[in-house]
Amino acid sequence: MIETNVTFLSDGLKLAGIVRVPAGVREGERRPAFIVMHGFGTNMNCYNEIAIDKMLHDLGYVTMRFDMRGCGLSEGESGRIICLEEVSDASSALTFLQSHPNVDPVRIGMIGSSFGAAVAVYVGGVDSRVAAVISSGGWGDGERKFRGQHPSPEAWKKFTNILAEGKRHKDKTGRSLMVDRYDIVPIPMHMRGNLPPNSIESFPAETAQSMFDFRADDVIGKIAPRPVLLLHSSVDSVTPTEQSIEMFKRSKPPCDLHLFAETDHFMFAETNTRVRTVIYDWLDKYFPVKVKAQAA
Repeated sequence: MIETNVTFLSDGLKLAGIVRVPAGVREGERRPAFIVMHGFGTNMNCYNEIAIDKMLHDLGYVTMRFDMRGCGLSEGESGRIICLEEVSDASSALTFLQSHPNVDPVRIGMIGSSFGAAVAVYVGGVDSRVAAVISSGGWGDGERKFRGQHPSPEAWKKFTNILAEGKRHKDKTGRSLMVDRYDIVPIPMHMRGNLPPNSIESFPAETAQSMFDFRADDVIGKIAPRPVLLLHSSVDSVTPTEQSIEMFKRSKPPCDLHLFAETDHFMFAETNTRVRTVIYDWLDKYFPVKVKAQAA
């Protein structure tokens, strides 16, 4: 296995990533590849994303995971996570990976978890170069997602007050109102150990607003005829399960949806065998590893 630390530009910012080429890949071979998208305010060393990377690498795919702007080792204002800017980062990563000598440039898929899954679906809908999409615990409608994550009238009022106060604060002071990560996306205490070290703990209110406005639902139907796989826990303690169900309703074939009763939001960190079996079968059908000889 060859693992290379890389950097690439996205809207003038230098982003950090890691490209891994499976052992035994010969000079001139071009393999299908996946870009692995990390979750909300984490980084490319999140346990969940490392597990995804290893799974795909072991199957023979070239993989690339990277830190979105403002996260990990990448440039950008720390914590300023704006959804459409992360979409731009993912497209820039795809442009970079297309030039890799061991990657088939027309067979690059996107895979992500949670926030990264929402971005992966959106990129697939607006960038025709994406050859396949796998979403784990993703979401398609920010407002509806937040209503599920802040379900009581009191919790919803607190959250919407944050959005309103964020706008007032920015207009009055010119600075962003900083918000605790768990006031934006609640995660049960017993699940927080799945976040990697150096995860971002506070975000500008504009981040919450960008997520509120983000709608992968609107573009998932544009991915067809490229394949989509939607995975979700049947009882997800972080992202409401209905988010993937609704994306499935709005998709066009070929799109598969699988719900898993015996796992939770960070399903790859939990090394669930059935999740992996579903992915293996789907990849074999829709996006198998095929070696393409490099053009002379």
